[in-house]
Amino acid sequence: MRPHPESRPNTWEFLSEPMIAPTGFREYDARWRYPEEINLPGMTALGRGLGTQMQRRGLRPEIAVGNDYRDYSLAIKQALILGLVQAGIRVKDIGPALSPMAYFAQFHLDAPAVAMVTASHNPNGWTGVKMGFERPLTHGPEEMAELRDIVLGDQGEHRAGGGWEVVEGVRDAYLDDLAGDFRLSRKLRVVCATGNGTASAFAPALLERIGAEVIPLHTALDYAFPNYNPNPEAMEMLHDMARVVKDTGADLALGFDGDGDRCGVVDDTGEEIFADKVGVIMARDLGKLHPGATFVADVKSTGLFAADPELQKLGVKADYWKTGHSHMKRRVREIGALAGFEKSGHYFLAEPVGRGYDDGMRVAVELCRILDRNPESRMSDLRRALPRTWSTPTMSPFCGDTEKYEVLGRIVGKLEARAEAGETIGGRPIDRVVTVNGARVMLDNGAWGLVRASSNTPNLVVVCESPESEDEMRAIFADLDAVIRTEPAVGDYDQTI
Repeated sequence: MRPHPESRPNTWEFLSEPMIAPTGFREYDARWRYPEEINLPGMTALGRGLGTQMQRRGLRPEIAVGNDYRDYSLAIKQALILGLVQAGIRVKDIGPALSPMAYFAQFHLDAPAVAMVTASHNPNGWTGVKMGFERPLTHGPEEMAELRDIVLGDQGEHRAGGGWEVVEGVRDAYLDDLAGDFRLSRKLRVVCATGNGTASAFAPALLERIGAEVIPLHTALDYAFPNYNPNPEAMEMLHDMARVVKDTGADLALGFDGDGDRCGVVDDTGEEIFADKVGVIMARDLGKLHPGATFVADVKSTGLFAADPELQKLGVKADYWKTGHSHMKRRVREIGALAGFEKSGHYFLAEPVGRGYDDGMRVAVELCRILDRNPESRMSDLRRALPRTWSTPTMSPFCGDTEKYEVLGRIVGKLEARAEAGETIGGRPIDRVVTVNGARVMLDNGAWGLVRASSNTPNLVVVCESPESEDEMRAIFADLDAVIRTEPAVGDYDQTI
């Protein structure tokens, strides 16, 4: 039965026929508002389509499946599993999980595929699936387009041989793998912030296992998210983490998003450190252990990966690439990078540090290792050792899913025309416009401003950075925003400077 693009709740059709909004098939995630954009029969159709995609590719028909801690995620996972079983797939159900635990399960259970039911850091009312075949990779644009065509074209095939089993013990094996035999040799008091999300069942136990003194912040599981949405890129959560650091005199705060694949950091002074700067700190430390390593950074990230004198001394190479966990994972593997860093808080630590997928828990352990290797330094010392830059938070003006890419295309064209005409941004000449992912307008002193389309939400994404001053950073944003505002379809920002 071909899925309908829309249907109304509390109708016969809604309970009996699949409904899937086509816009939910995004660049590297499948993500919908539930039940407005997808219903349970629609999720079954998605599972059958995913199973069909596996069968067409000749994969061994086994998949690891997990779900995040939201009140509707279990029902959605069960609907997805039903479709997978219909397609002849044997499902290994690992239960409630973090996304990186599901990725780990691919290795631990030797499963050729993974599907994780999660809305990631999106607020309640959203659902979705992160999926992948070739570990540690997840679906990118090509795989998502293929899956979309199978599902919306009603090409999902029924096959015999499917089955379902619950696999116990994956959580414990995952925590064992993260901690290993590492134990802190210095005292560390760590604020552990999970926003009442899924990471509440993992992060405090992991930090205690490696010897940290844990100061809990909203670590009781509560899928209503009574305090705020677990998103360590949002200033609301970062400010709360900073408050507790100041109140308790903790050494740092670590915050985790709804499915545990991102990590946010606040230092011992209560200063929020954006994830790209944390990435530079990690690159400095890892670069000493692995001189000449290559690091991938997404286009939203600081220019310090290329400009930092300490990284240059270590012979480190920087590669700026497309934003998005699937794009970054693939790039890290393609070029043999040691790690990838994304401003949103995704970190991709490859062998011998990690397995190449994004894991906020792994980052937490590695940051503790860095502080352990530098016993005379506090987190604020490592931050202050970086060349100073002034950057905005990641800002997201509204722009509808059905029009954001066309809008972005026109904005990119206007910015390229501005560069060709010799005009300025923030009072400085434009050096070049990098268009690997939206437009990153590079200025003559290393400052830059970025506008791109969000892959997961109906928004554009705007970030600016200056190595000179806050005033210049604000001037860059003002000029970039003026170009963005020529498009009437762009709405209000979720936050601004």
